[in-house]
Amino acid sequence: MKVSLIYGLLKTISIMKTYIQLSIIFSLISISVKAQNFDDAVIESIKLSDQIYVLTGPGGNIGISIGNDGVFVIDDKFAPLAPKIEAAINVLTDKHVKFLVNTHHHGDHTGGNANMEKLGVTIIAHDNVRQHLEMDDSKSNKDGLPIITFNDKLSLYINGEKVSVFHVDHAHTDGDAMLYFNGSNVLHTGDVYFNNMYPYIDLSSGGSINGYIEAVKKGLEAINDDTKIIPGHGKVSNKAEYKMFLSMLETLKANVLTEIEKGKTEDEIAADTSITKTYDDLGFSWAFINSEKIRRTIYKSLKN
Repeated sequence: MKVSLIYGLLKTISIMKTYIQLSIIFSLISISVKAQNFDDAVIESIKLSDQIYVLTGPGGNIGISIGNDGVFVIDDKFAPLAPKIEAAINVLTDKHVKFLVNTHHHGDHTGGNANMEKLGVTIIAHDNVRQHLEMDDSKSNKDGLPIITFNDKLSLYINGEKVSVFHVDHAHTDGDAMLYFNGSNVLHTGDVYFNNMYPYIDLSSGGSINGYIEAVKKGLEAINDDTKIIPGHGKVSNKAEYKMFLSMLETLKANVLTEIEKGKTEDEIAADTSITKTYDDLGFSWAFINSEKIRRTIYKSLKN
């Protein structure tokens, strides 16, 4: 058998192995979410301006605009939380939800899409978000797909202000969007910001450390010192804290790159706690993305 043919077979096997591993991971995540008990979950609302609110609780933070045009929502958490989210909105207003933007495709931000669709809501997202949701084999149907998609940016004029929606490429995923409310001076970052936490950079969905850093810079360019920031996860933030988050990303990237240039392996870098010590001491390590995982993720991203 020719060497080239053997190489081709080995490469195919490797790709199939990677695909199987990713399928198992996504299946486990899906099972975990379905098994999770949301009965005791609490959805709390925080008022940020005359018409902008954030809904907190399990899953990604939800942004809400309420005004004469109706209700505009950013993200919708896990599917089982749909009744609680709907109830929380009804406490704030008797107006109907008109539009929903998904900041990316992960289930803790899009799980409520099918319910929103049943309410007659128009769902908007980046092109790649719809593609990811269409390919999600864990869903028995394809309800709740975005019906309006964009590839770069778009503007919504709703409730008396312009909402700038802009794509940031290969950051948390390959389909991330940020939204800036020009009148209210509020930025929703989606998962291109985990406040006071190491971020989840989904390499399997096109995320990267370099893209993530550039995305944060783009978000910072859109705001000022008075802007209120709704992160994908964590407490409502501001520009100073977001700049510190950027500094953390750049520092960790530089630290990992230094070790790569010394010839260190992935496992050696993953085990080197000195790389992340400053931010470990500040409490950035958490259950899903601990310090070892962020070191390993940055290594893989830089080596790809």
